[in-house]
Amino acid sequence: MYSRDSKTKRPPRIVASCIIILLFACRAAAQDTVHISLQDAEKQFLEKNLDLLAEKYNISIARAQIIQSKLYNNPNLSLSGNLYNPSRKQFFDVSNEHGQYEIGITQLISLAGKRNKQIKLAQTSAAMSENAFFDLLRTLRYSLRSNFFQAYYLQNSMRAYTDQITSLEKMDATYKELQSKGLVTLKDAVRLRSLLYSLKADRTAAENQVSDIESELQLLLANNHAYYVIDMPDNAAANLPAIRNTSLASLVDTAYANRQDLLLAQNNLRYNEQNLKLQKAMAVPDLNLGADFDKRGSFVDNATFLTVGIDLPFFNRNQGNIKAASYSIDQHKLQVNQQTQKVENEVQTAYLKALNTDKMLESVDPEFRGQFEQLLKSVTDNFLKKNLSLLELTDFYDSYKENMLQLNQLQNDRMQAIETLNFAVGKTLFNN
Repeated sequence: MYSRDSKTKRPPRIVASCIIILLFACRAAAQDTVHISLQDAEKQFLEKNLDLLAEKYNISIARAQIIQSKLYNNPNLSLSGNLYNPSRKQFFDVSNEHGQYEIGITQLISLAGKRNKQIKLAQTSAAMSENAFFDLLRTLRYSLRSNFFQAYYLQNSMRAYTDQITSLEKMDATYKELQSKGLVTLKDAVRLRSLLYSLKADRTAAENQVSDIESELQLLLANNHAYYVIDMPDNAAANLPAIRNTSLASLVDTAYANRQDLLLAQNNLRYNEQNLKLQKAMAVPDLNLGADFDKRGSFVDNATFLTVGIDLPFFNRNQGNIKAASYSIDQHKLQVNQQTQKVENEVQTAYLKALNTDKMLESVDPEFRGQFEQLLKSVTDNFLKKNLSLLELTDFYDSYKENMLQLNQLQNDRMQAIETLNFAVGKTLFNN
């Protein structure tokens, strides 16, 4: 408020901000009061959010599986030797003159392109891990931005309460003194005080709402030792581009390309299609190729052999796994269709809500808030000069409170509708 005696005038909003900080003195004793912008909040979120950092490891794990899938089978080396020679009464007789030993080496060779199919499966799995990470990022970022705007407009509402309470506290002190002198009735003094207590109760309720949102912001930003005061332009909601300038069809197309949950469903289908190819390849037996050397246990001394082995697919041709993979493809096709319909529905619903909030906010005079705040000071001064009755004062204060709250709520509704649309599209298209 402006002081009559002071030579330096201070904007009411700055004074109100200072008062709000003082209201949280007890909390600030345990937590640092941090002024934060949306850009700073998103930067801290990307750097410190524990859920995101943990989810990133799934991408690293999946990429490590790609490395594993590219590795070839290890060769197998076998060695057998004489444990006891009874004719010579000698243990471990593997000498060239009298002993016996065998050496063999085999290599499993995968046929039907199993290795390449496993590599493709691992690559698709890594893509699915990335989809899951970016979908989590989309969800948590929406929660961050939604809470950020809600906290801002609640703090704005608290400033409106503070402006009224500050004025009423001065009037209450004056009325208490006048009532003790018999210049005003007890009825008027009590009525004024009840209005003051009602405003304080409403402000406390708003403080509790802010506390709940602050708790969520602290978790998202991984900082339990900060109380966040939101820094944002007052006209942020009005400065956003009009939603009607963007067509619904273009938004749906953008969602198709950017919704990570839809891309995850599509990659899941691709994974199952690749798995079916792998299961069919698994029906083809692998080849064992090897070589053996036998010192003197065969038809001649120092015998060498080439060995080739392969399973005969008479009974197990991987029929069950092939059938299960085929059913899984049909299942995931339905899930992709369902997810596609869900994306379209969410975009359409968010788009209509954003249009509605646009229309309502456009009908509000941008000068309304400033005019109402100036009127509050004028009404207070006129009441103290006894140009207004107590009934007129209380009616105006009720009207001021309701209008300021509704204006803040309307602006918050537009920001929330915009963020919901960004969330539905999967990309921040509308931003300050």
